[in-house]
Amino acid sequence: MTVAVVTANAYYIHPIIGEVARDFGVSEACIGIVPALNQLALAVGILLLLPLGDHYSNKRLCIIFVAMQALFILGMALAEGFAAFTLASTLLGFVTIAPYLIPAFASKRVAPDRLGQVTALLTAGVIFGILVARVGAGVIAEQFGWRTVYWCAFALIAGVTLFLPVTMRTEASPGKQPQSNYTELIRSVFTLAARHRDMMISGVIQGLNFAAFTATWLALALYLTSPELGYGVDTVGYLAGIAAISIFSTPRLGQWADRVGARRARVISAVVQLIGISLFYPLGANVWTLLVPLVIVNLVGPTIDVTGRMTFLALEPEIRTRLTTSYIVMMFIGGALGSILGTSVYDLAGWAGTCLLLLAISGLVVALSVIAERSWNQSCTQAASQ
Repeated sequence: MTVAVVTANAYYIHPIIGEVARDFGVSEACIGIVPALNQLALAVGILLLLPLGDHYSNKRLCIIFVAMQALFILGMALAEGFAAFTLASTLLGFVTIAPYLIPAFASKRVAPDRLGQVTALLTAGVIFGILVARVGAGVIAEQFGWRTVYWCAFALIAGVTLFLPVTMRTEASPGKQPQSNYTELIRSVFTLAARHRDMMISGVIQGLNFAAFTATWLALALYLTSPELGYGVDTVGYLAGIAAISIFSTPRLGQWADRVGARRARVISAVVQLIGISLFYPLGANVWTLLVPLVIVNLVGPTIDVTGRMTFLALEPEIRTRLTTSYIVMMFIGGALGSILGTSVYDLAGWAGTCLLLLAISGLVVALSVIAERSWNQSCTQAASQ
């Protein structure tokens, strides 16, 4: 539940982005800057703040930064102008590190053969948060206006802040680390990333995967509420409810990835996702036919993330948070790129242009996943022959 609530804050904007744009009097292309800056700020915050999880209490860090999330959500609810709203959203992104501290925290407490299952369970919590954010935001905004969405979000995050000291166990001391100061700690993030090339390619793959996800939902919200289709923001929210399938499928697919191997599972998932994305344009005429590609994409998309994390969360416990830092930074740089491209391409070329963009991104995910698997297999063969 905690993971769901602290994750949801970045996704309330998805179904209501058109409503917010109209209220502040900005264009469809301009409104894309709000989620883009949120994602970029999140990447910067993760780079500068998440590595602290290898040195300090994850529990204490989570309490501090969740409380700051509550403050900036309140700022979004009260914002009177577009600039103030964008600033509050950007600062919210910067302090949203709790969802990424928790998986590293959990990975230090499970057996290696259960890593995929546990990572998938936490990913399911993230998916649930995204689901509640998008469905709830659409329904609430249609009935009570978009500001009410952020007042509800503030109530949820304030409640989590109060209960977090009880729900999160106190962990053991992380022990002595080779870094003697903060600057060296941050520098070590880049050093470790350069040393673990497999994690780097996993980060690039997930960055592209998240770019496709973000571009899909922002463009879809604009498309469904356009004069061409004429649906309300509540319909966008209801359609986002299809993500519920991921809550049940992702833990099972994580167990499957434990059996077949992370890299092989990623290739298969990426190919299935490409098939789903290829159906967006031919089935995009109405909300009912759109359910088919959305089910496919929501079924396998999170598995690409789970298998990517599995490639490095089995390494030494003392470096996992910093490797997670690099991975998540690349993921949210991709999300920011998807936010800009999704709204800009839709503004320029409509739904057809968006579908071509998504096909190109998904094709890159497949290609890189195949390259990563072949490279890993070759390195394993060479190691076995020595």
